[in-house]
Amino acid sequence: MSDLSKEISLEVCENSDAAQWLPIEEGLNEFNDLITGISDRKPLSVLVKSTNTGKVLGGMQGRSSLGLLFIDLFYLPPELRKMGVGSDILHRFEDEGRKRGCSAAFLYTISFQAPDFYKKYGWEEFGRIDCKPEGTSRIFMKKSL
Repeated sequence: MSDLSKEISLEVCENSDAAQWLPIEEGLNEFNDLITGISDRKPLSVLVKSTNTGKVLGGMQGRSSLGLLFIDLFYLPPELRKMGVGSDILHRFEDEGRKRGCSAAFLYTISFQAPDFYKKYGWEEFGRIDCKPEGTSRIFMKKSL
């Protein structure tokens, strides 16, 4: 064991905050930038807001990086589903990815969430991992932009 390893501790935690993740994120970003020579990562959100209160009701969050678009989270309250709002959000997200120069998009969803919604818009499954509860899978999807 090196001398430096005696000067650190490892901590498993559930409630880390943004200040604690920052050195991890910045360190990885610096490494990636050094290797690729590209620093193009940008967050992306399409928000659904109440026109009365300005409150965020739902939407999509993700990012673009190295020519790829990632959808991380997508939620619409039940009363806004089946009205075309979700489709509009997805199209706007993908369009912004194209504007940013992304050639492909990636997401994962759960079998009880919305894989059929994404398939309807040209997304294809490329992997699946069983998870809990029994009979449920995490589904990995991609789409060329």
